[in-house]
Amino acid sequence: MDAEVDDRGGGVSDGADIAPGTVEVVARHAFDASALERYLTEQLPGFRGPMVVRQFADGQSNPTFHLRTASGEYVLRKKPPGQLLPSAHAVDREYRVLAALGGSGVPVPPVRHFNADAGLIGTPFYVMDYVPGRVFVDPLLPALSPVDRRAVYLGQIDALARLHLFDWRAGGLGDYGKPEQYAARQIARWSKQYDASRTEDFAPMESLRSWLSAHTPPDDGQATVVHGDFRLGNLIYDARRPEVVAILDWELSTIGHPLSDLAYCCMGYHLPPGDATTLGLSGLDLEALGIPPERELVERYAAATGRDPHGQFRFFAAFSLFRMAAIQQGVYARSLKGNASSAYAHRFGESWKLFAGRGLDVAMGQ
Repeated sequence: MDAEVDDRGGGVSDGADIAPGTVEVVARHAFDASALERYLTEQLPGFRGPMVVRQFADGQSNPTFHLRTASGEYVLRKKPPGQLLPSAHAVDREYRVLAALGGSGVPVPPVRHFNADAGLIGTPFYVMDYVPGRVFVDPLLPALSPVDRRAVYLGQIDALARLHLFDWRAGGLGDYGKPEQYAARQIARWSKQYDASRTEDFAPMESLRSWLSAHTPPDDGQATVVHGDFRLGNLIYDARRPEVVAILDWELSTIGHPLSDLAYCCMGYHLPPGDATTLGLSGLDLEALGIPPERELVERYAAATGRDPHGQFRFFAAFSLFRMAAIQQGVYARSLKGNASSAYAHRFGESWKLFAGRGLDVAMGQ
């Protein structure tokens, strides 16, 4: 079985003293673990030390830690240190949406406590349960059989459908985001980011942006909780069954159009296979691999939610590629300045153009 370990709170729990996917706490994220242990002993019912703290490695913008204690395993997620943009790294929003979704049938880790006071460990934080299981980073799922690959992909859509069927108003998230003009605001947001970090002009990116602006769908009343980064790598599957047991990394969540999540998790169908900058499925023999085609996932989603995505799916598929092009171009720009966190950030100098070009192809129906 493919047991790749998630870097934000999931993995395969093997009963060893060291949690999979963790490292010693890095110096710039270190905090007073003894003070935290005393605090959690007072605040969390049943919490008992001694406590061992490890940090989940790589990839997360909000530092995330595994807490192994006599009473069980927990995950702590906190803001990073230093000067931050006011709306960035909003762990309070993550905690809020996870708390609202808890017990709803949407698979999320149970949250236990939120602390807004930066005085204890340097920044606000929240604590949730550690959820054991499998996380699949490679979309080709090389260690699985074709039958199991198909089941994993279908399980992803089933989890997304449960999220989008959640009654967010009744669940206390009526002010969690602005559903009106979601698509238009997203185009404006990522266009602004792209313009702020642009390293060169690229005609397909401009053409794609113009097409999106000209074809922005009107509001249709389909607003849901939107995860914002819904993909295999952010899902924990049961150790044996192809069932999602936890959706991770809610930093980009808001209220918006559900097709943005659906199109985003299908983005790999429009990208070539390759390294960590693409991880696509285009051109592969999906039937032989056991991976369902994109149309089957879209149809499964439509059947599960009662929504017909076909009229607007092309727009959101093109937008997902535009958004990723803007994100990757920003990472590449930071690499040129020497302050990108990713070891392969320089590769985005070409891949962002690939995303833009494929986005334009999708927009044109190719």
